[in-house]
Amino acid sequence: MDAALLTPTEMGEADRLTIAAGTPGIVLMERAAKAVADAVETGFGDAARIALLAGPGNNGGDAYAAAAILERHGRDVRLFHLVPSQELTGDAAIAAKAYGGQAAPLADFQPQEFDLVVDGLFGAGLSRALEGKVVDLVDQLNASAVPVLAIDLPSGISGTSGAVLGAAIEAEATVSFFRRKPGHLLEPGRSRCGRVAIADIGIEADVLAEIAPTSFENRPALWRHRLMLPTQAGHKYDRGHAVVFSGPASQTGAARMAAMAALRGGAGLATVFSPASAILVNAAHLTAVMLKRCENAAELETLLEDGRMNAFVLGPGFGAGEGARAYAEAVLSAGRRLVLDADGITAFQDMPDALFDAAVAAGNGREDDGPALVLTPHAGEFKRLFPDLAEAELGKADRARKAAARSNAVVILKGRDTVIAAPDGRAAINATGTAWLATAGSGDVLAGLVAAQLAQNTPTFEAACAAVWMHGKAAEAFGPGLIAEDLPAMVPKVLADLIAF
Repeated sequence: MDAALLTPTEMGEADRLTIAAGTPGIVLMERAAKAVADAVETGFGDAARIALLAGPGNNGGDAYAAAAILERHGRDVRLFHLVPSQELTGDAAIAAKAYGGQAAPLADFQPQEFDLVVDGLFGAGLSRALEGKVVDLVDQLNASAVPVLAIDLPSGISGTSGAVLGAAIEAEATVSFFRRKPGHLLEPGRSRCGRVAIADIGIEADVLAEIAPTSFENRPALWRHRLMLPTQAGHKYDRGHAVVFSGPASQTGAARMAAMAALRGGAGLATVFSPASAILVNAAHLTAVMLKRCENAAELETLLEDGRMNAFVLGPGFGAGEGARAYAEAVLSAGRRLVLDADGITAFQDMPDALFDAAVAAGNGREDDGPALVLTPHAGEFKRLFPDLAEAELGKADRARKAAARSNAVVILKGRDTVIAAPDGRAAINATGTAWLATAGSGDVLAGLVAAQLAQNTPTFEAACAAVWMHGKAAEAFGPGLIAEDLPAMVPKVLADLIAF
């Protein structure tokens, strides 16, 4: 559960359970306020004048309590409230009463008069759009050069979806508590948060078992225990055999990159299935990756008699016609695991149910290792298979979850905030990678890395999560100037660091 993310509702339950176990709510608030004050001291120690903005709920209470601590530390503090302190209730009212410093209406706040603003207006639980004078204040603050430290989440960001609700503050840093929220990782919230620190305020980790969260940050704590690493007595077939379908002679590079990524990612063997017209082109470029002719569905059926070929990639550079549909259905009907990417996804845009039905049939009896199908769409490809979900008023994680349930597949919905979702409702949000990953062919490499994990019999959800994380880490390891061909060569470094982790 170290990778768990908590929605605002789940965080409220964590608070409730902790209070029920004997820790008063005001104590949790004071600990949160101390974390905020510590963040001011460590991250903004040169700030001479500090404004704290207090909202109507517990976030406002945190601001009052933090202001009191900062004043005791000798800092020049001014607090501005959205509602008068006498209108507060619960722990926020207690914190406001205990604060003895100056307080003024929010209307009096002028950002340019301060060196730092602490945003305690609205936290992760905000559920409706900001409006009126608060929007004007947010716009004024964002237009200023004054740095902002947000409490929990920048005001205006949904803790569940990361969406901007009307308007949202742009923070340089954010302090949150116990566990991250999905809004810290999902865009545009992720970009609005700046540096995020998670403070321990005395909530015990064992409350997570009762809450049973289904959202996670995609990092090794979530899936490392399910990976298969090579053993001294092992051989290549222990690590599986990944197969990538090649397109025609003029479109072979994507398949080769995917195959090389599968081999670098840990598959014991990798083969490109090529149409006859592309055999010589592929042969001129392949060495460690093997090559076999696959001209049509009949030849594929014969090749599938070799049960050691256990993970397939279809789509990169393949073409989006009837052949792609026939190959995908053949692989799934043979009970093999399939990564469907790019053209492979587009091939089913007019008949998605045929794909979903094949995935259901292939998944029967696979309860231990998860679905047979992995879909890797970017936003445009997602819309081709799930047009209603793409247009729905849903956050990215919920779109991916619903798509996974409908298709009986693990769905990798790509982007800076890639979401990996399983049919059982689990979703992981990725935070690795760089802007340089936005380059032609990087998705082909990702498809190969997923196949590498599937070939090694990693459960499907964990295989997809591990591959997405490795893909991002490979980009980080290379740095600026990255092109897709660079990624497979960086995977050994990522694996070495992971093994040593």
